[in-house]
Amino acid sequence: MSVPAAFAGKTRLPVIAAPMFLVSLPELVVAACEAGVVGTFPALNHRTSEGFDAWLGEIETRLEASRNARVGTDLPPVAPYGVNLIVHRTNPRVEADLAICVEHRVPLVITSLGAVREVVDAVHSYGGVVFHDVTNVRHAEKAIAAGVDGLILVTAGAGGHAGTTSPFALLPEIRARFDGTICLAGCISDGRAVAAAIALGADYAYMGTRFIATREAAASEDYKQMLVDSASADIYYTAAISGIPASFLMPSLRRAGLDPSKLSADKEIDLGKELDPDAKAWKDVWSAGQGVAAIHDVPTVAELVDRLAAEMDVARTALGA
Repeated sequence: MSVPAAFAGKTRLPVIAAPMFLVSLPELVVAACEAGVVGTFPALNHRTSEGFDAWLGEIETRLEASRNARVGTDLPPVAPYGVNLIVHRTNPRVEADLAICVEHRVPLVITSLGAVREVVDAVHSYGGVVFHDVTNVRHAEKAIAAGVDGLILVTAGAGGHAGTTSPFALLPEIRARFDGTICLAGCISDGRAVAAAIALGADYAYMGTRFIATREAAASEDYKQMLVDSASADIYYTAAISGIPASFLMPSLRRAGLDPSKLSADKEIDLGKELDPDAKAWKDVWSAGQGVAAIHDVPTVAELVDRLAAEMDVARTALGA
């Protein structure tokens, strides 16, 4: 087990609320951190680097006020926050957004679609931590060579850009090569699943879909209700939306006029276009993981984290018995 020194003792639960395109905005990030789990968001959720800069200022101001208000109380610690950078040649903002992260000394930078030594060095220059998304051992080895502090294993059944390997296979295989922080993603929707991830050897559970169905998430009410109404069979895995294999809610595909049986995976990757807030992809076609089967309501983030903590206690008791 390996938790970054800067994070030790600063979270209530070993959970990271994953950065979700168009869903994770400052309100969700702050709510997650105040509840005691790491809140994150993609830099590209704001349409400009200037707006991204302003969001960081807002998040930092609100979290600092919360930390000051908790001094001398029994309230859980306010957790660190993080930013997701898409490190891909088709993202025209990566250099500008990285410079802003350095200026704000963002505690955690999550890199996706490219592990680059220069990005890692820039974040390390001020004492920040870099975690990188991977779906297989080959990508993990590249990230390790780039000097990342942690790996996020996006396994079978996860929402968004996901892999196809079972966590029971991928985590041990990568742990044998890497002694840094490991976060596990894929179908983690309750406290029992969080406990299972830790029992398997992860340092953090990485939860996305479950946090979409919270009041603070910027998803539409229709999107949240679709999560409540859906089961694992409603998740469709395809590269046809962004050119990279990802998991989507099949009812949203149909509502957008797309026939899953006729989608072509032959699509050129251009994240500069696909990750534009006004693009149809991701805005009208909604992502989710197979963990939707365990989602039955839309609580506040604070209520969800309280529930996760109670469910983890139940799991620990069951394992102890």
